Order: sequence, then C-alpha cells, then structure tokens
Amino acid sequence: MPKIAVAGVKEDTGREFLNLLAENDFATDKVFALEARAPLGTVVSYGEDDELDVYALEEFDFKKVDVLVFAATKEQGKRYIKKAVSAGVKVIDLSGATFTDSDVPYVIEEINGDLINKETKVVGVPTSTVYQTLLPLAKTIKNHRLKRLVVNVFCSTSYLGRPAMDELFSQSRKIFLNETLADNQEVFKKQIAFNVLPQVGEFIGDETALEWAINAEIKKILKNDIKVHANCAFVPTFIGDGAFVNAEFDDEVDAGDIREQMKTVKNVVVFDKTVDGGYVSVDDVQGEDSVYVSRVRQDVSVDNGISFWSVADNLRAGSARAAFATLKHWM
Repeated sequence: MPKIAVAGVKEDTGREFLNLLAENDFATDKVFALEARAPLGTVVSYGEDDELDVYALEEFDFKKVDVLVFAATKEQGKRYIKKAVSAGVKVIDLSGATFTDSDVPYVIEEINGDLINKETKVVGVPTSTVYQTLLPLAKTIKNHRLKRLVVNVFCSTSYLGRPAMDELFSQSRKIFLNETLADNQEVFKKQIAFNVLPQVGEFIGDETALEWAINAEIKKILKNDIKVHANCAFVPTFIGDGAFVNAEFDDEVDAGDIREQMKTVKNVVVFDKTVDGGYVSVDDVQGEDSVYVSRVRQDVSVDNGISFWSVADNLRAGSARAAFATLKHWM
C-alpha cells in the first residue's frame, strides 16, 4: 500500500477521507495527518480506536509519502501542491487550487477515469455538486450528446465548514429561546436558521463562486461547448446537498430509458416512485457513499430534455469517496 498524507484533517472533508482510509484497513504507519500551523502534540482520531499525530503542513517532508490528498484551502494548495509534486509525490486536489492548470485533469471515475495513469502527477476532484450532477448521467452521455444543463442547488452549511454548521445550530437554538441573533451572524451575511440564502461563495460578477465553479468544472470534465446555468442557495441543513437538474440533449431521449441507465451506474441509487415520500431527501443520505436519484421525468419545455432530483452527502460521497476512487489508480 502507498504511504498517504492527508492535508486539512481538521476540515470535514479531510476527516471523512481519514474515515475511508481506516474503513479500508490502511495501517496507521501508512497515513500522515497534516494541518497548517498544527501545534506539537495535536492528534486526530483514526477509525474507532486509533489516533494519528498531526504534523505541521509547513514543515512536513513530502518525500516520506507517495500520495498527498489535499483537502485544505485553495490558497494553501497553490503553495504546497507544487512542493509535493517536486518531491515526486502524486497529488489528489480537493481544494480547487489546480483547476486552471491545463495539464491537471478533473476526474469523475465513472466518466473520465481513463485520464489517470501511472504518469499522472496531479488529479483534481470536482466540487461535490458537479459530482452528483454528472454521475447519474455517466451512461447516458456516452450515447447522447449533452447540449445544456440547468442546475438548481440547495447547499448545506457544511460547504463553509464547521463554523457555518455551528452558526446554524446556535441561531436555531437562540430562536427557540427567543434570544437575539445580533451577535451571531459571523459566517453568513444574513440569518441562516429557518431561512434560504441565494449566495454560495463570494460574487464573481453576477455569479457566485459555486455557480461559476459548476459551469467551469462541467465544461472541463466533458470537454465540449455545453451550455451550463447554475443557481445555488444555502438552506438550513448541516450535511448533504440536493439538486434539481435539467438536462437537454441534441437528439431524442426518453426519461424512462434514462432512469434505467442511471440504475446501472456505479455509486448511483435510483429510488423513484410517484407516491408521497417516494423519493430520497437530503436527510436520508448522511453517511452514505452513493448519489441518490429521484423524480426522473421528461422536461416538456424543450424538445429533448429530462430532469431529475439528486441528493448526496457532500462530504463523503461527493468529495472523500470521489477522491478515494482516484487513489485506487495509484495503489
């Protein structure tokens, strides 16, 4: 087994990746936990019974490992990923730091996993939203050219990490206790508890950061001139994202046929019944490895379109599990 360093172990995605390593029996002496400015003596849990010492990212000797899984910030990624590559280390980038590098493929295993080989130095993992949008269509897009995607995303607060989830919890508690929220709006610009906020990330022109990323990453993965429009909003949930996806194709498609194709895609579960509760909600998928699809139907507003509802644990299925699939290429 390769020796693996995980950078960003205090972040939710980094911890989830450590969980996957432990579940797949990676020995403690094969795994190095890294965090920026980690004080001496810092530890992180590993599996049910073990702990790992946390090493300072700034001082770590990357020659000790074969693979670096980078789940820290984009700013840190721009500095340390190059350092790791220079040391001969393979890198799986979850930070987005390498997105603009033309030689770095962004990979969803079931769609373009063939881009990874033994010579590949860096592989980018797309945002969890892009993963749960494209994965259900993995079989369909091999037979039908995808022309346009409209993605409406409902993001959990975990997109902004633990402080955002804590703010949701604290605000919800204060509302029930009839306390003021005046000093409890640090992460979000407006109240997040019992509210919906149409901004995920900073504004880049008219788009927010996640809306821009969804557009750019889908085009990079599919390598075509597909038209993409994304709308993203925060909803008052802790973990798990939901998305309504409208997909338009060049030729005629049938929603029933596509539903059957989705059932054959690895890591996709279709639960689609037109009865009350015959669908999967965000609350149902926390801790799950798969993307769950419901409400597959014909989009009658266009000539060749379908729509579907997709939910996934954004930390585990959409990020850590996608990164682990890349790791297997180098094992």
